[in-house]
This record gives sequence, C-alpha cells and structure tokens, in this order.
Amino acid sequence: RAPFNAPPGRRPGQRALQEIRKYQSSTRLLLRAGPFARLVRELCLLFTRGVDYRWQRMALLALQEATEAFVVRLMEDGYLCSLHARRVTLYPKDLQLARRLRGLEAGGM
Repeated sequence: RAPFNAPPGRRPGQRALQEIRKYQSSTRLLLRAGPFARLVRELCLLFTRGVDYRWQRMALLALQEATEAFVVRLMEDGYLCSLHARRVTLYPKDLQLARRLRGLEAGGM
C-alpha cells in the first residue's frame, strides 16, 4: 500500500529512483554557479585574512567540477557503508566512516 503523499499508481521510492537515473545520465553540474562562486569567495576571504582575490571563471568552474566529483564519490562511499550496515538510509555516521576510511590524502580530515 502506497503512503498517503504518493501519487496513485506509484510505489514508494519510484520518484527518487527516477531522479537518480536523470542525474546519472546528465553531465551538467548539480550546483548553480553563482552561489558556489560566492561561497568560494567568502572562504577565500576567511583564509587570506581579508585579502580579496579575483577569480577567473574557468578557475571557479574547475574548482566546482572537482568539488562535485569529491562530494559524489563521498556520498557513494557513504551509501556503501550504510548498505554494509544493512540499511538503505544514509546517516551522517556513514559519511564520517567513509571519510575516515579514505584517510588524509583523499580529503579525509
């Protein structure tokens, strides 16, 4: 029996699987460029003690590509940890374990 908020004729999780397939088949970036650029500039100000650097658009694009690839791989590893624990729900402790297993070289801590 379908949950109350599910449209008739659809099983639970079917919409999520449809979205996953859509994003896996696309090559476009998942985050919008504007908010990501603002975040990078804000973090740059923090780490350079107020010195405002200029960023080329291609540099921001390369940084966003690398960031999204890192996050996607981390989520994949975290999901494998949740499956190992015989769960289908991803918990923060799964992501923490994935980061710990990766070590410092691969962006651990």
